[in-house]
Amino acid sequence: MKHYQTLLYYCYSHIDNAEQFAADHLEFCKSLGLVGRIIVADEGLNGTVSGTPEACKAYMAAVHADPRFAKTDFKIDEVDEPSFIKMHCRYKSEIVHSGLRDPNVIDPTKETGKHLEPKAFLEMKDREDVVVLDVRSNYEHNVGRFKNAVTLDIENFREFPNKINELAQYKNKKILTYCTGGIKCEKASALLLKAGFKDVYQLHGGIIKYGKEVGGKDFEGKCYVFDNRVTVDVNRVNPTVVSTCLNCGTTTSRMINCANPECNEHFTQCEACGWKMEGCCSDTCMEHPRKRPYDGTGYYIKVPQPVNIEKISKRKHKKITAIPTARS
Repeated sequence: MKHYQTLLYYCYSHIDNAEQFAADHLEFCKSLGLVGRIIVADEGLNGTVSGTPEACKAYMAAVHADPRFAKTDFKIDEVDEPSFIKMHCRYKSEIVHSGLRDPNVIDPTKETGKHLEPKAFLEMKDREDVVVLDVRSNYEHNVGRFKNAVTLDIENFREFPNKINELAQYKNKKILTYCTGGIKCEKASALLLKAGFKDVYQLHGGIIKYGKEVGGKDFEGKCYVFDNRVTVDVNRVNPTVVSTCLNCGTTTSRMINCANPECNEHFTQCEACGWKMEGCCSDTCMEHPRKRPYDGTGYYIKVPQPVNIEKISKRKHKKITAIPTARS
């Protein structure tokens, strides 16, 4: 029996004095004994929290009791242990960084792609007039994605607006966007509509809800999540492994953090290479003086990078795995 739960959720709804709300919300979460990470912005909430079933039930009830967040859709996972170590609730300019100079150009509360429930998404995704678009970052779709999905070479979502021109060839098709829990699709689909795409949809509740409601059919690999679990299984119908070890190319779904704290990025690495490379993604990281001891798990608490140290480029180390593209 699982003794804890992890909640994944978001809600686009205007918050007055959001910075103070974040401070008050942090204290509320701590009072319930929750751990997790919540982003608060003027435009809404984006969070993952973890705790006992009683604490999670109380948290969901409190959120739903606020008229601004009454329609929040919580994705609930039963877990063996809390998915975080501490509780963070921070104010930021956006709950998902859009990369736009003026983020008010789009407003997901007013115009966004049509929501598709998982069953409807499953029924539509293989049609000839449909393109399934993954709006997540490289490290996310490299470890798992929908069969035949179009993926974009982006390191983070704020690069998405600059990639829209690459999708022009699909303007006459139905665009089915998806992400982990749905939050990125709200902005991605709004940006596509702004760019002149006419028929844009989004998977409501994202990959996580799709796995829970229709068994995750045709989602290949694992789903990256933003907590200590790193990845979770989604597909109970026809599961496969699509990711490969960064170092040797062996098929593996194992994803870890680089042991070099100034790199610290997630990448896929088989167990053998993990011990051989001491949990590092490259020889350069292995030689770093601050390299952390490797214990076989490859999980570390991320530490801030000194501002005067140039971040190590991951691209020069990565082996690129072919990603399937949509049907023409």
